[in-house]
Amino acid sequence: MRGRKPKLEVVEPISAPSNPCPKAPSWLSAHAKAVWRKTAPDLHRRHLLSEDVAATLEHYCHQVGLVRECEEILQREGQVLEGKAHPAGRIQAGAIKEARLLAAELALTPHRKAASMPTDEGDQDDGWSDLLA
Repeated sequence: MRGRKPKLEVVEPISAPSNPCPKAPSWLSAHAKAVWRKTAPDLHRRHLLSEDVAATLEHYCHQVGLVRECEEILQREGQVLEGKAHPAGRIQAGAIKEARLLAAELALTPHRKAASMPTDEGDQDDGWSDLLA
C-alpha cells in the first residue's frame, strides 16, 4: 500500500506594511491608549489591522482599560462597599469577559496568534491531516 505525499505550500515571509500604523483614537482613556500602543503595531505588522478591524481594536482597548480602571478603584476603596460587593467588581468582571472575547476575535491570544502567523519552516503537515477531514 502506498501513501500520499503531503501537499507542500510555499509560505511567504511577512513583509512590513507600506502604510503607517494608526494612532489611538483621542476618546480612549489613558489606560486604553497604552493598550493600543502595545497591540496596534503587532496587528499592523501582521497585516491584520484594516479599517474594519480598527473598531474591534478600539473596543478591546476600551475594555482592557476599563479592567485597569476598576482595579485602581477596588485597590483604593476595597472589594466591599457599605456591606456589599463593590459595583466596580461586577463592571470589571464583565469587562474581563468582553476583553477575552475581543482578544480571540483579533487573534491576540497565544493560540490564535500562532494560527495567524506563517512559520519559517513552512507547512508542518505530517501527511495524515488530509485523511482526517
